Parts: sequence; C-alpha cells; structure tokens
Amino acid sequence: MNWELVFTVSNNWALLMWLILAFAPRQYFGGDIVMKGVFYGGVSLLALTYALIVIPLMTGMIEGGSSEGNFSSLAGVQALLSSDGGATIGWIHFLAFDLFVGTWVARNADKYGFARWIQVPILFFVLMLGPLGLILYLLLRFSRHNRVADAVVPQ
Repeated sequence: MNWELVFTVSNNWALLMWLILAFAPRQYFGGDIVMKGVFYGGVSLLALTYALIVIPLMTGMIEGGSSEGNFSSLAGVQALLSSDGGATIGWIHFLAFDLFVGTWVARNADKYGFARWIQVPILFFVLMLGPLGLILYLLLRFSRHNRVADAVVPQ
C-alpha cells in the first residue's frame, strides 16, 4: 500500500473540510447543508477510511504495520505507531476525531450565538491541539452561560 498517498489524500481532504467548516456560510440553504457536508463528507469519510484499513493492517493482511505493537504499554503503542501504516492510520484517527469535535463545536457555537470571528480561532485550536481547543470552547461557553444567568437572576 502506498502509505504516503493515503496520508496525503486524507490530510488534504481533512484540511479542505476544516476550511469549509471555518469559512463557508452556514446560514444559507436551511443552515445545515454545510454542516451535513462536513460531517458526512469529512468525518464519515475519514472514519470509513480508517475502518477499511485498520483491521487488515493490524492482522497483517496488508503490509506496513508492526507485529510487536499493543495498546497495553507505552512501548507497545510506540511500536504500533512506528511503522508507515501505523503512523498513517493513527493520523487518520486524529483527523476524524478532531474534525468530529470541530463540527460539534461549530454547531454548538452557532446554537449559542457565538460570532464566526470567535469560532475560527477556537476551531484552529481544535484542529491543531484537539483537546485544548475543546476545553477553550467549553470555558468560553461556560463563561457566557454564567454571565447570561447572572444577568437574568435577580440579586
């Protein structure tokens, strides 16, 4: 298998989906066509790619994996990720889940009325640093929720 090609195509596809998520207008066409496109065309396609490759790779049906790897120790995980196939499939795993989280953040931010100029930097952090971007968004949402709640509740 050409792991470089699989890596490059997956990576570029995910980047395209992130650009659409961050910059495509979401308020047109019923508001949901862009989000469904990113979810089904991006997240689902990356997840399908992962699913179609991971079992044959781990069982040795296709070349590029590591037979010494396992999930029970740091050394085992390092062995899994040290091969071309292992690194590629690990990266696709990250791409799929980070895009899933980014899609959730964008939908949720739209629901709570966060402007796009606030969303874009948070989406960038989700893309680059996954959990850090998610926690930044959750803190922002929590902060806004508490300010709104404080303004509504009489003292």
